[in-house]
Amino acid sequence: MAEEIERKFLIANDVWREKVGREMRMRQGYFAGGRRCSMRVRSNGQRAWINLKSRESGMRRLEFEYEIPVGDAEVMLKKLCEGALIDKTRFWVEDRGHTWEVDVFHGENSGLVIAEVELASITEVVDLPEWIGEEVTDDVRYYNVSLVENPFSRWRGKS
Repeated sequence: MAEEIERKFLIANDVWREKVGREMRMRQGYFAGGRRCSMRVRSNGQRAWINLKSRESGMRRLEFEYEIPVGDAEVMLKKLCEGALIDKTRFWVEDRGHTWEVDVFHGENSGLVIAEVELASITEVVDLPEWIGEEVTDDVRYYNVSLVENPFSRWRGKS
C-alpha cells in the first residue's frame, strides 16, 4: 500500500531560492465526487500523472500515482476536471538532508508559497531550514484540492 507522510509549511523568506536544484511548471485539476479521496490529473506538458489521495488531514495519507499519456491528461484537464485548475511552479530544494518541494502558485493562488517535505516515518525529526515559516500540515485550506474551490486570493488576510 502506498502511503505518503509529509509536512507542509509556509515560507519565511527567499533563502531557499539559492538552493534550487530543478524546477517544473505544472497544471493540475481535480475530478468531482471524491468523498473519501481526491482524484487529480497533473501535467507539465511533457509528462502527466493521475493521482488518488485519501482525504484525511494531517501528515499521513494514502497516495497512488501513475503516469499517463500527456494527450489524455490534457483532455482530462479541459473536459473532466471541476473548478479552476491549479497552476504552480515546483522547485526541488536540497537542505539539511531532505529534499523539499517548494510550490509557488500562480493565478488565483498567486502569492502563496508552500514547502513540503516527505518523511520516512511519522516520528521522523526534521531539522527545519531558516527559510521555513509556520507549519500548515493540518490546515486543509492549504491543500491543493481546497485551493481549487477556495483560492488563496479570496481568503488571504482572513483568519
